Amino acid sequence: MAATVFAVVCDVRVMWDEAEAGYDFGPGHPMDPVRLLLTMRLVRALGLDRLPQVEVAAAPPATEEELRTVHLPEYLAAVRAAAADPAAADESRGLGTPDDPAFPAMHDASALIAGQSLAAADAVWRGPGHAVNVAGGLHHAKPGSAAGFCVYNDAALAVRRLLDLGAERVAYVDVDVHHGDGVQEVFWDDPRVLTISVHESPRTLFPGTGHATETGGPKAPGGAVNLPLPPGTGDTGWLRAISSTVPPLLAAFRPQALVSQHGADTHIEDPLAHLLVSLDAQRCAAALLHRLAHEHAGGRWLALGGGGYAIADVVPRSWTHLVAEAAGAAVDPATPTPEEWRAEVLRLTRQDAPRRMTDGFTPAWRPIDDGGYDPADRVDQAILATRRAVFPLHGLDAGAGW
Repeated sequence: MAATVFAVVCDVRVMWDEAEAGYDFGPGHPMDPVRLLLTMRLVRALGLDRLPQVEVAAAPPATEEELRTVHLPEYLAAVRAAAADPAAADESRGLGTPDDPAFPAMHDASALIAGQSLAAADAVWRGPGHAVNVAGGLHHAKPGSAAGFCVYNDAALAVRRLLDLGAERVAYVDVDVHHGDGVQEVFWDDPRVLTISVHESPRTLFPGTGHATETGGPKAPGGAVNLPLPPGTGDTGWLRAISSTVPPLLAAFRPQALVSQHGADTHIEDPLAHLLVSLDAQRCAAALLHRLAHEHAGGRWLALGGGGYAIADVVPRSWTHLVAEAAGAAVDPATPTPEEWRAEVLRLTRQDAPRRMTDGFTPAWRPIDDGGYDPADRVDQAILATRRAVFPLHGLDAGAGW
């Protein structure tokens, strides 16, 4: 199956405050905030912010009360204390560690990112429409601790906000290379939320969770879906995995809103992981989730950023395509990157910028009803294991089409 573009013009609110770049763990840390600045400058250089259906807006930081809808009061106090005195950060709370070094703006910047995702959830529910927060997607943070470069879990906060606004069912789909463990933990036993994570195998990558056998708590059987993929999975296998699981599950669950996390660290050039996915396949995944939001979630779609550590070559282009897709104004992959943006990349990173909005691939994959199951293929083995673990819990046939 060749990739197709989902061309529906949609109103989209792009949440952005330059101060979100204050989420900065310091020199040498992989989570370099320049990736956010370069993303939004590419969005603007391509004129996406000037489209009539696009609004770029900023929201205030999440309040203490809002943060407590997911996080424990004692953890919030620990984050504030770490910001006030980074040298005394509570490592038992995941603060002041190599992954999450404490810094003076830790609470303020984290709360600001969370505030953008909360406002995005408000906009999506009121719309219905789409919203994007490229600084969001901090999916590893737990109710009582930081983890994996994530302090406050804006993704879980956004899902909780949608429930509080009246949604009876919310689906969360995470295509970051790392397991969306924090969001899964928050909603593990909540039948109103379906979490789906497609990620590299926990046998080879942080956080070591996300096995196919993790399927939800006793009150929410099948509420957690995990598809761990073998290292080396490329475009064909990655897109086959997503398209073989996400559409039938969303059709069965019938969510009233879709929240998706689009970590760009599945990319072949990402330094922290081992999948071999192209920018072009990431764009296809965004188009698929856009279409599914219209088919199964009433058009309510909130798209978040996430991981991604090839800060100039990959992240800005991947998330600019995400913004364009949400607006129904897909950027032609052959489009040259604007000269002024390439100059900004050189100025901020001392790296040469990519010249086009593509890696030069044309992704295609076999749908499950074309050729069936290949028992020798490790990706097919992973897909079938996940389908067997959760499909029957949703009234679906794990072997349908195979």
